Amino acid sequence: MLSEPLIAIRGIRIGTSQAKIRQYTGTTSSEQKDTGKKNDREDLVLMEITEGANTAAVFTRNAFCAAPVHVARQHLDTTSPRFLLINSGNANAGTGDQGLADAITCCEAVAQHVHCQSEAVLPFSTGVIGELLPVERFHTGITEGHANLSPDGWKRAAKAIMTTDTVPKGTSRHVETADGSFTITGIVKGSGMIRPDMATMLAFVATDASIPSSLLRHALTDAVDQSFNRITVDGDTSTNDACVLIATGTATFPTIDRIETKEYERFQQSLTEVCKALAKAVILDGEGATKLITVEVQGGKTHQECQQVAFTVTHSPLVKTAFFASDPNWGRILAAVGRAGLTELDITKVQIFLDDVCIVDAGMRAKTYTEEQGQRVMQAPEITVRIELGRGSENTTVWTCDLSYEYVRINAEYRT
Repeated sequence: MLSEPLIAIRGIRIGTSQAKIRQYTGTTSSEQKDTGKKNDREDLVLMEITEGANTAAVFTRNAFCAAPVHVARQHLDTTSPRFLLINSGNANAGTGDQGLADAITCCEAVAQHVHCQSEAVLPFSTGVIGELLPVERFHTGITEGHANLSPDGWKRAAKAIMTTDTVPKGTSRHVETADGSFTITGIVKGSGMIRPDMATMLAFVATDASIPSSLLRHALTDAVDQSFNRITVDGDTSTNDACVLIATGTATFPTIDRIETKEYERFQQSLTEVCKALAKAVILDGEGATKLITVEVQGGKTHQECQQVAFTVTHSPLVKTAFFASDPNWGRILAAVGRAGLTELDITKVQIFLDDVCIVDAGMRAKTYTEEQGQRVMQAPEITVRIELGRGSENTTVWTCDLSYEYVRINAEYRT
């Protein structure tokens, strides 16, 4: 999913290293055995941020959020970040006070090496939950990562943050306007334990646009709500989810200082496009996934009830396994809509479509529907389910994937 080149962002340098963190998790996970991510690959990323840049982030809402999430939140509230420290192979979650101390120690190790405040370092981790960080492995990794800092380190970073992912994921947008140009580049990791409710497992996005922190947070929240918050692989929200947006202010584009401007509108549109591309890449690489499923819910009274219906359908194991089997078992979709909890739902107004094929009309099988039509759609690698509720003007879109034998195997063997 990295067929396109990732464009360097002025003011950002990235270094990667092989810290061998996976060797010290106490387990041999399926991410090593089944996806070719052996202990000899890079697993630590150091991202340098130019002085004067602005940074915004959103984090998991899981009550058991990981130690690096706590520390990153605190540091982001304290000062402007100068470095991000990211490791894969170990989540440093469910590790109590020692986990917090270890996350801070790793930040201090970066600070000592690069001569900055430890609060100017934001830590991020992903991998096995419940194992203490092998802190001693970070010192060498940080030294090596710092030594190979490069503006072109995005692709290597996308690979280094992978766990059960089968491919690195990233995208870039270069936007030319009459007033100047700006670039946005982002990478993401995520394959399983995906129902972010904030962002996705780990996503890092940077732009050379100049935009203050308050507007940056507004832009990120809006983009996340339209992208990462609308994907689900398995309905599980991780302890480590985080999405970071950095604006270095090095572009020729005018400074974006107000929401009510064409510059902000263009930036928001481009940022949302990047986040949607990254979010869909996560679904396409969902653990064991063979199909990308788009669920559109239209005609709802409120946006919330549209989301309610969409996620009830996308979280249904019966619906997801039917897609894996290419079985047009439309009754499973109908049942999921019916149990979504909408009050006073008039089923006679409900229509359901598979791509262009109407499968349900007036609360029953559509008179024009044939099994052959449904079978034709279900064979495709990308399918859209459109649900018309007929009770309002609100709508939403959610992306998911099918549920295969491989998903069960990967997660059953994750620690064995």
